[in-house]
Amino acid sequence: MAVSSSAFIEVDAEMETGQVTGHRYFDKASSLHIIKVNQGNCYVSGREDEVLATVLGSCVAACIRDPLIGVGGMNHFMLPATDNVDLSSWSSLVSPELRYGNFAMEQLINQILKKGGDRRRLEIKVFGGGNVLNTTSKVGHKNADFVERYLHDEGFDVVSSDLRGDCARRIKYYPVSGRVQLQRLGQEAAGSIARTEQVRTPRIRPAAEEGSIELFD
Repeated sequence: MAVSSSAFIEVDAEMETGQVTGHRYFDKASSLHIIKVNQGNCYVSGREDEVLATVLGSCVAACIRDPLIGVGGMNHFMLPATDNVDLSSWSSLVSPELRYGNFAMEQLINQILKKGGDRRRLEIKVFGGGNVLNTTSKVGHKNADFVERYLHDEGFDVVSSDLRGDCARRIKYYPVSGRVQLQRLGQEAAGSIARTEQVRTPRIRPAAEEGSIELFD
């Protein structure tokens, strides 16, 4: 069932769980709480009435779940690591650590393990990494390369993914069932997302060398 963004009703509430922060919305039509996972955020849930949602341009989100205990979560990172990054240009709007892929992945996995998850059972889906920023650095593709390499090196299999390309994406993740709704967005939406990311993403120094909705069950 597709959930229209126009059906979101914002509740003046903010949640904090350790280093995890998010915003809660309520969709009256479905009676579901929508947890908005913004850049530099991470959220883990075992509640059937919660849906994790985000919009991705060059950023990447991992959706990870232990199907046996019915606990899953989502992160949303902006860069793979600190190499070649002008740290003075970071926006204060995002977590200092979770904006980096290596920390964001470790944080999400560890939060699930703390709730009784088992690394051997983890079901992993990854999305985003679109080339939407008007730069030559192709941050999105580097994020996609990073998450694939990280998961391979850690011995994890990816059950489904939608990475790279030049489109932005809207995703909703049901952490108990593992279901994902994905919508590829048009150029106008991608442009708006890219402008937001350019404000929040630090400048990357040059290296010395170098539409429809899909369901993922």
